[in-house]
Amino acid sequence: MASSSPPISVRAVHPHTDAPLGLHVVELPMSASDRRRVRRLVEAPDGVVFALELPTGTILHPGQLLHHDAQTAYVVSAADEDVLVVAPRDLAEAARVGHLIGNMHRDIHASGNEIIALGDEVLAERLSRAGLRVDRARRPFLGRAPGEHSH
Repeated sequence: MASSSPPISVRAVHPHTDAPLGLHVVELPMSASDRRRVRRLVEAPDGVVFALELPTGTILHPGQLLHHDAQTAYVVSAADEDVLVVAPRDLAEAARVGHLIGNMHRDIHASGNEIIALGDEVLAERLSRAGLRVDRARRPFLGRAPGEHSH
């Protein structure tokens, strides 16, 4: 940890969703899984350290204000991570992709004509066996983290 100052304690999600106007914004990149890890130390790119002490079950979301002082606002962002990208050719194929991924209890993020899921070898193999073109990429995943699935 680069900072010599004690960590800034964060015990509750900030009531404001947006950073106050006029403040310098520092993004705190977190993977989908890290956005569920709410009891840990997080170091911002500018060296400021936060001690997350959030209630169990708290889930952080990209764009969420975590903390601000008089000069700087610290905002959660989605970090680049390994993802699978499928661009269905039609609605029927999109439904097959969603059904297959959902049956494996994985989450997706739909963006434009792409369906994006967290990178997973088993999922990639099943999609490929189903005759779908699967591309691997490294980009932010905006869907829910593993373990956040519900019926």
